[in-house]
Amino acid sequence: MASFTILVTSAPYSTQGSYTAYKFAVAAIESGHKINGIFFYENGTLNGNALQIFASDEFNLLKAWQTLGNDYHVPLQVCVNAATKRGITNIQDAQDSDQSHFSLSPNFESVGLGELAVLIKDSDRLVQF
Repeated sequence: MASFTILVTSAPYSTQGSYTAYKFAVAAIESGHKINGIFFYENGTLNGNALQIFASDEFNLLKAWQTLGNDYHVPLQVCVNAATKRGITNIQDAQDSDQSHFSLSPNFESVGLGELAVLIKDSDRLVQF
């Protein structure tokens, strides 16, 4: 079976990209493949925003990502530079920049772009959405 790195560059709900990435990850895992990590870059970092509010009749993509990460031990990595430019910070970065709030959702980790290189090196395939 193959191992994958998934690169998500699309914002949640602006296009089908993020949802399709999630469905691909689930299908790959259920087919016996390994997901080494999911890396959120550019507008894709918005998937890790804890301040998203969903209507009760809408699919909660944030919760779906968190569940996938927990249930299958898949790292959910958000590019720190791209996320910060979009107002998404973890608690440490918020404190370091004297911000009173942080917005990175639990189960997502803020990492540098070098982590994407490591994921790609350790995977058979890179799939971008």
